[in-house]
Amino acid sequence: MFRAEQTVMAGRVMFTSRSLMLATCVVIWCLRCWGQSADEHDKFRAGAASSAGLATERKDTQPSMLARAARDETFVIGAEDVLEVNVWKEADISRTVTVRSDGKISLPLVGELQASAKTPKQLEDEISSKLSDFISEPSVTVMVQETRSHRFNILGRVEHPGSYPVAESARILDAIAIAGGFRDFAKQKSIYVLRNRPDGSQARLRFNYKEVIKGQHLEQNIKLEPHDTVVVP
Repeated sequence: MFRAEQTVMAGRVMFTSRSLMLATCVVIWCLRCWGQSADEHDKFRAGAASSAGLATERKDTQPSMLARAARDETFVIGAEDVLEVNVWKEADISRTVTVRSDGKISLPLVGELQASAKTPKQLEDEISSKLSDFISEPSVTVMVQETRSHRFNILGRVEHPGSYPVAESARILDAIAIAGGFRDFAKQKSIYVLRNRPDGSQARLRFNYKEVIKGQHLEQNIKLEPHDTVVVP
């Protein structure tokens, strides 16, 4: 009888020990899961905050870049440029227009205006002046959406001949790089630039690539202007 009671007691102790071990394992597993969830939640929040910050930065940066381009006092409008003309509280007059080949644009109430050879600020002032006959103190903003007139051409034995926007301070070496470099048998010593003169004639400006990359006669690497044509024979 005594032995039977001992056996029962031993079984209860073993059961209790196993129960405690199992409970301990469950608690540890729960704590680990909770810790991982917390870490993942923190990472998610950090990622979301980072994304939100990036989105905010982009939202803040994009308009400022457009504003700088539109308010550039040195930019001169040319044919085929796309302009956004906004007249405050006058949606019927505000619109996006493309400068015609003759350099003019057309607007309601204003009629035709010469836009080419003017800065956006000068065009704003002229539109405001003409609208003042119909609107009290008009507020006009001219923004440049696309600069199609400020482009150069590169032709001949380059990988990607074509027409490209003229970046600020771009030079002949930049044009060659933008076009993907030379093709086989390009005459690198006989490159030239065709540039329009004010009187309508063309100047031919020599460029010897071999000399320039050796640091010789660097004055040949001239700054590109709108409508320049780089020819690689």
